[in-house]
Amino acid sequence: MDTAVETTGTLAEDDLRRLDAYWRAANYLTVGQIYLLDNPLLREPLRPEHVKPRLLGHWGTSPGLNLLYAHLDRAIVGRDLDAIFVTGPGHGGPAIVANTWLEGTYSELYPSVGQDEAGMARLFRQFSFPGGIPSHVAPEVPGSIHEGGELGYSLMHAYGAAFDNPDLLVACVIGDGEAETGPLAASWLSNVFLNPARDGAVLPILHLNGYKIANPTVLDRLPIDDLRAMMHGYGYQPHVVDLVDPEDPTRGIDPDRAHRILAGTLDTALDEIADIQRRARGGGEVTRPRWPMIVLRSVKGWTGPHEVDGEPVEGTFHAHQVPIAEVRDNPEHLAALDRWLRSYRPEELFDATGAPQPLIAGLPPAGDRRMSANQHANGGTVLRDLVLPDFREYGVAVHEPGRTVVGPTAPTGEWLRDVIAANPDRFRLFGPDEVASNRLGAAFEVTDRAFVGQLRPGDDNLSPDGRVMEVLSEHLCQGWLEGYLLTGRHGVFTSYEAFIHIVDSMVNQHAKWLKTTRQIPWRRPVASLNYLLSSHVWRQDHNGFSHQDPGFIDHVMNKKAEVVRVYLPPDANTLLSTMDHCLRSRHYINVVVAGKQPAPNWLSMPDAIMHCRRGVGIWDWASTDAGEEPDVVLACAGDVPTLETLAAADLLRRRLPDLKVRVVNVVDLMRLQPESEHPHGLPDVEFDSIFTRDKPVIFAYHGYPWLIHRLTYRRRNHENLHVRGYKEEGTTTTPFDMVMLNDLDRFHLVIDVIERVPGLSVRAAHLRQEMFDARQACRDHTRRHGEDSPLVTEWKWAGAQGATPS
Repeated sequence: MDTAVETTGTLAEDDLRRLDAYWRAANYLTVGQIYLLDNPLLREPLRPEHVKPRLLGHWGTSPGLNLLYAHLDRAIVGRDLDAIFVTGPGHGGPAIVANTWLEGTYSELYPSVGQDEAGMARLFRQFSFPGGIPSHVAPEVPGSIHEGGELGYSLMHAYGAAFDNPDLLVACVIGDGEAETGPLAASWLSNVFLNPARDGAVLPILHLNGYKIANPTVLDRLPIDDLRAMMHGYGYQPHVVDLVDPEDPTRGIDPDRAHRILAGTLDTALDEIADIQRRARGGGEVTRPRWPMIVLRSVKGWTGPHEVDGEPVEGTFHAHQVPIAEVRDNPEHLAALDRWLRSYRPEELFDATGAPQPLIAGLPPAGDRRMSANQHANGGTVLRDLVLPDFREYGVAVHEPGRTVVGPTAPTGEWLRDVIAANPDRFRLFGPDEVASNRLGAAFEVTDRAFVGQLRPGDDNLSPDGRVMEVLSEHLCQGWLEGYLLTGRHGVFTSYEAFIHIVDSMVNQHAKWLKTTRQIPWRRPVASLNYLLSSHVWRQDHNGFSHQDPGFIDHVMNKKAEVVRVYLPPDANTLLSTMDHCLRSRHYINVVVAGKQPAPNWLSMPDAIMHCRRGVGIWDWASTDAGEEPDVVLACAGDVPTLETLAAADLLRRRLPDLKVRVVNVVDLMRLQPESEHPHGLPDVEFDSIFTRDKPVIFAYHGYPWLIHRLTYRRRNHENLHVRGYKEEGTTTTPFDMVMLNDLDRFHLVIDVIERVPGLSVRAAHLRQEMFDARQACRDHTRRHGEDSPLVTEWKWAGAQGATPS
């Protein structure tokens, strides 16, 4: 890379000495965590037994992280900034832990790891050690909202943290390996959605140290002018800080000079941010500014061993993980580690007790201004409850089951509209260009889509002040929302069911974060991550097979029971009740699947509320068992399966009036599990009373049928459970043909009953044949007319009267 223009600014000699000492101390503590079991201050000669038997961790990115952390601490003190630090290179865990210990926060939260020699020994021993802490910037690390073990999400998390946090600066370090990922590449566009008048600021710092595990990084090999142009094209004002010796690319420049260059550049960038915010908050028109960003080029493994066994290390990919590997068994390696550790001159950095010297302790800010103690990075401490309008007022009038036809998401959209209006500083709606498509467009009556880019005549509901976050990237929506939630706010992510799979891996990471933080006493619960998935598998008949996939539920169900919930409300009123519950909940991942197309509504609002509270219940009005033991149970979960189940129950009521049928609807999927497996699980005695101990159960389910078997395999009556659901059969067709393709239709459900109720297969053989014929007639009708038969589209629940089209 070409040498950049240096910006040195003014750095007092005291600040220079303090920065240098702090940086050396952080680097020393980082190396100590990777290597040492004992002898933390090297008060005696280093021996093999002082070294860990398993050397784990990553050194290469850590010196650059320590350098940036030190300089940001200086800026926070000098400018009284409210700032947090997002670490994209998650492998830099030991560096961030070192800084939290130097700031004192770590010892405050973990008193056994005090700022003394014994505490330092515990700090070193626990890192990547059984019973200790992970090697990443995990939830255990104070000040962290981003683990970084999976790369690509740091910048979107940073922007999510900055939304509606007008006084917050989010310093986000992006590793050059991470910068090669698709999600990170899209994240640069987030500045188009950041309002300088209302939101905080993000300072992206692209850290180029040249190598990944074994390969060079792409951006480090770009000519500097190309990289500048790239960042400029994304809308940033790039500032390049090149700290690599131009004569030897494996060496860093003189540290004093490096500190002066970085300090001057950081001051320039912070001045630009302050100027942007001052102008935007002065009352003028808010337009997209050119936010500063920093490109920091440093040597990988800077200050580490330059070579080991004649092999170059510093400035190469060999510095990525553990530069000196055979320390216990190789005396030369042990001596090299001893020289490396002593090169930081620990006797100058720590006093006789092992505490940081006053010169070092004086660099970080105090109290909540420390990045490791900032309350925004422990979002539950600043979380405020939402002001929620009474969802009952948005309900659909249901005087008779199924007579009112309304798309379930439309009333919820009206309710969310008023949630947005009542919470203008702590709630946002996120979606990949699908908010209106999913019938939540009522939100645009009170707000717009957030957009600080160029506006043109004819644009629909775009403004810098919008609270609907739409971008055609599920990754960005997920990452923004995670950052928003983890810093103490609330939101809903709405998406097409099939394409929410794009964020499967991100959901994994968030679920792990929630699970881990439940066991950390000082971490406070955050608002739940709420998904409202519409345009679902059974109503994607127009888009076809590519848009048909209900498997996100299966993915979520693999997570720990204490952090996941899945809801399948059957109509508009149950959806309203469910969403109100989800927005009031804390520290969960809530998945709600509901249709947007016009559909029958079954329950009045009082009945819907009670049904949602139960999670699973017998619908007496649809059943014919009259309080007796049924001959068969028709169970359902999901709006379309509920419709088909009720249509099947109606057919059985009219054609086999002596058959005792019980209709059971499931809203909360977790209720199917035993209480030993999930907090929502039904006790066995209650499950048996609903589903019986020995009667056939025909279960019409929204997703892949084997999930229901997995949830119920321990139940007494599992061998009599027969599940119909999606089995990867789909195309562009009609809605009813879609359910027929997967044998979920009403006629097939009746056939299932006839085949599974003892003695019924012979007695009802004529009805069975009629059901087969009805299926064929409906299929022929679609092929002939391009739409579903009136036999299906005109059906209405008629209850005991039985007056239905035939």
